[in-house]
Amino acid sequence: MTLRPNRVAIWVALPLSIAVGCSGPSAHPELVWGKRGVNDGMFVRPRAAAIGPGDRLYIVDYTARIQVFDLDGRYIGPTWTTPDYSIGRPSNLSIDRDGNLIVSDSHYHAVRLYTPEGKLLRSFGGEVGPEPGKFGYVSAAIQDQDGFFYVAEFEQNERITKLDVNGNVVKTWGKAGTGQGEFSRIRGLAFGPDDLLYVADTINHRVQVFTRDGDFVRMFGELGSEPGQMRYPYRIAFSPDGDLYVVEQENNRVQKFTREGQSLGCWGAPGREPGQLFNPWAVVVDRRGRLHIMDTDNNRVQRIRF
Repeated sequence: MTLRPNRVAIWVALPLSIAVGCSGPSAHPELVWGKRGVNDGMFVRPRAAAIGPGDRLYIVDYTARIQVFDLDGRYIGPTWTTPDYSIGRPSNLSIDRDGNLIVSDSHYHAVRLYTPEGKLLRSFGGEVGPEPGKFGYVSAAIQDQDGFFYVAEFEQNERITKLDVNGNVVKTWGKAGTGQGEFSRIRGLAFGPDDLLYVADTINHRVQVFTRDGDFVRMFGELGSEPGQMRYPYRIAFSPDGDLYVVEQENNRVQKFTREGQSLGCWGAPGREPGQLFNPWAVVVDRRGRLHIMDTDNNRVQRIRF
């Protein structure tokens, strides 16, 4: 493998690091890559990722740079930023039905769509407020195959907003709280193979599940480190075979679930070594079922098979 300067890529074969109280698979990191820096191919706290057509891996870090890699960690470019990032950086990425990049421009209360080459196509939102069409801190945004967008917010509004393909508000649901259909700092959204919307309800330490019209279906998880428990679930992603992966920031692990919420094991433990995590923010799953974990405060990415 040919490496560019200023980057680190390490193939490792180490014993599995298992979070306390949670049994996991017999596996080790396939690839660990990245190091701290501001040059192309380097990171300052990578915080979100998405995989688009052509196996392009988009990563945004704390400098507000969106960089593009292949799935082996090779920088392929381009690199770009959102129009302004003086008061905060984007905190989530996803792919729309046309293969464009959806950027949650969190502190600017907006959702922005970019081509794979970094050309801004359009934005919606941009104003803060409780009224429909205005947003608080935009923490996640995804699009379904019918063209509807789903935007999660917290701080000013603890809710999900459904928009049509043109950005017009269709419906909102949710409020601050701990009951079903209530939220405390949503950090991640994902559609399951059952066409339901899965929500990482972070400070409530659980996942909630809804129809695409906002009807509550079920929820699972509670605060803790045992199997089935969570501690600050930040992002969620489905594998091609329909399993749900949850990255837990404070447990420094990824936990695997069935869609009904049964724990199938954990991977990770606190630390700096390969196979360990330090405040991970995100996980994405490629078409081969491999997990790419944003090991945020280690300024790197780890790839595993779970």
